[in-house]
Amino acid sequence: QLQLVESGGGLVQPGGSLRLSCAASEFTLDYYTIGWFRQAPGKEREGVSCINSSDGSTYYADSVKGRFTISRDNAKNTGYLQMNSLKPEDTAVYYCAAANSDLLLCGSSWPVLGPYLEVWGRGTLVTVSS
Repeated sequence: QLQLVESGGGLVQPGGSLRLSCAASEFTLDYYTIGWFRQAPGKEREGVSCINSSDGSTYYADSVKGRFTISRDNAKNTGYLQMNSLKPEDTAVYYCAAANSDLLLCGSSWPVLGPYLEVWGRGTLVTVSS
């Protein structure tokens, strides 16, 4: 069974940083587009960022551009989301997700691609509060 497991969430003060990890098991991330969504209490799910496997091209939502950096280490079969200058409005459960790159590529349509993504993690909670 294909699995993604997120880690790295927690409580951080405004202005702080966290790095989320997304480890894949039972499949090889080399052939997958991967990315992150988040969902805050009472709000709709938001597509945050994604990264292609072939060329490393990325997409960022306007709300995180300049503060978050997505990356991947195919040798470790893991993706990452470095989050800097965190704000209270970044508080949410963060989910990583993946899709075969032959079927789906990362781009500006990432926020609406949720229903087409093959594999989802269970999420990790990020709380930004003083």
